[in-house]
Amino acid sequence: MEPDFDVIVAGGGLTGTIAAQAISHYSNQNLRVLSIDRNPEHLPGRKSSPGWTCGDACSKEAVDFMTERIKIPWTRPEIEHDVKGVMAFSPDKETAIPFDGDGYMLNRQKLPEIQNARTKKMGVNFDFEINLTGLIYDGTQVTGVQGIDNKTKQPYKKTARIVVDATGITSMLRNQLENSTKIERKIDRRDVESTGRHIMYFEPGEKDLTEFDPDYCIIHLDQDIAPGGYGWVFPKAENKVNIGLGVEKSILEQRNKRLGKQDNVASLMEEYLQRNIAIKNAKLSQDSEDINNNTGVFQVSVRRQNDCLVSGGYMLVGDSAWMPKPIDAGGIGPALIAGTILGNNVTQAIEGNDVSESSLWQYNLDFIEEYGYKTAGLELFRRLVQTLTNEQISYGMKHFLGNLDVEAISKGEHPDFSGLGKIGMIIRGAMNKTVASGLKYTSGKNQWLVEHYNNYPKDPSGFDEWNKALHKTLDESYVKIASFAN
Repeated sequence: MEPDFDVIVAGGGLTGTIAAQAISHYSNQNLRVLSIDRNPEHLPGRKSSPGWTCGDACSKEAVDFMTERIKIPWTRPEIEHDVKGVMAFSPDKETAIPFDGDGYMLNRQKLPEIQNARTKKMGVNFDFEINLTGLIYDGTQVTGVQGIDNKTKQPYKKTARIVVDATGITSMLRNQLENSTKIERKIDRRDVESTGRHIMYFEPGEKDLTEFDPDYCIIHLDQDIAPGGYGWVFPKAENKVNIGLGVEKSILEQRNKRLGKQDNVASLMEEYLQRNIAIKNAKLSQDSEDINNNTGVFQVSVRRQNDCLVSGGYMLVGDSAWMPKPIDAGGIGPALIAGTILGNNVTQAIEGNDVSESSLWQYNLDFIEEYGYKTAGLELFRRLVQTLTNEQISYGMKHFLGNLDVEAISKGEHPDFSGLGKIGMIIRGAMNKTVASGLKYTSGKNQWLVEHYNNYPKDPSGFDEWNKALHKTLDESYVKIASFAN
């Protein structure tokens, strides 16, 4: 029987609309594409009731990757402010590391509105207010989606040759997947950060470029204010800011015990805002383009992407595939890259009349080649940093990072720390020697992991052996990294 559509993109957020646009572009609008969103049409792609909770930052490089390939330009008003890069400050603020280069601060309320209008112009169909509860199968193939139409309260069912899952970190479609043992269904809680942020106007306080800089997105590493994560102060104008933080729950619990406190994300955010001397009398933005998005709390993954991104008739992309960068939880860049790549893979599979797991497998290889090769190493680096004290982080950033390491970080890669332990380097204190040992260890494992990902199996038959070797190394590394904690 002829399916209702060639492709269903489940999830109408940023990743979903990029994927739909890419499919439309690569197929010359010859494929029938349906985008399904649980939100009403005037709030497309909203993550949760507080809005599109996000740091709103994206590198120019990732936007250019998309624009060059699928000819979608981003301009004002979806780009709200230009930045020259990101500066990560040590807890003592004596060391700053630049990374990511030129970038943009986006308006996440306007962006999906504009994205949807563009996507419709490219011939993509939309169904809004649909609550998807599961996939439809024919043998080993996914052949559609099912759920409830919230407008009519009636059962909803649509069929397609391929379902693209862009429904987010807690995807019910992935959690209940029945046709693959390769795709991981559930995420470890230690690989999830709870984040909260405000979009605010403020009066200038003391001039302090470590606290607010209109040209740079600022990251504060501080285990007291953002345990297991970091705080951020991202400029949206001279007097407007996206300010927030992310924490890892178990590390927050340890921090509360150590300090005799009972803080949560909301109370930490309030403390973080109050202690910023450059921002005074901050008020939530009441602008029409922010009003549905000016404050919120959300969860984001900080691990490597799912070990496998496809099964028969099914593909994962964006937050559903746990693609945000492990070291800083940046999700927009990898979503743009993956959504763009996926469009080409989907088109080739359907034009070749083969949407089996084997036919879709190229998507795994293409994403890894472009971006995914580095994420497992960054996951280990993030786990190591989470074990360190503020003093260790400050010392390590000041004394252990050479120019090549900073260059690697600026490209979103694991620093190699090749200079550590060289003749003449004096490392003061046993705790800092532990940091040096940890950095050298994760650096060595990162080299193995990059090589292992570059040897990702060319077809599904080699996956189990490859995955077994990956998990053996990761499991050993997790135990070793935990041993570096004081």
